[in-house]
Amino acid sequence: MKSIAALQAVVTATPFDGEPSDAELDAIEQEMPLVLAEVDLLDVQIMTIDRPATELDNQRLRRARRRVMAARRNLTNRVAGPAQSGGVA
Repeated sequence: MKSIAALQAVVTATPFDGEPSDAELDAIEQEMPLVLAEVDLLDVQIMTIDRPATELDNQRLRRARRRVMAARRNLTNRVAGPAQSGGVA
């Protein structure tokens, strides 16, 4: 019968120090406008949970949704932009 055991060198080859890498921090920084826009949208949605939405609430919701969509568009264009080269063939 073979015993199954992990090799210590393989398991602990790269120690985890608990801190994000520079690449992870850059990714977080790029996504931050979208995160903030989504938090603003969530705040507006929370305000209207327990009461009927007024016209002002509807305007706030539309504005917050537009900010989220714009942030998503900007993030997508930023990520996809450098990878695409040339025009449509």
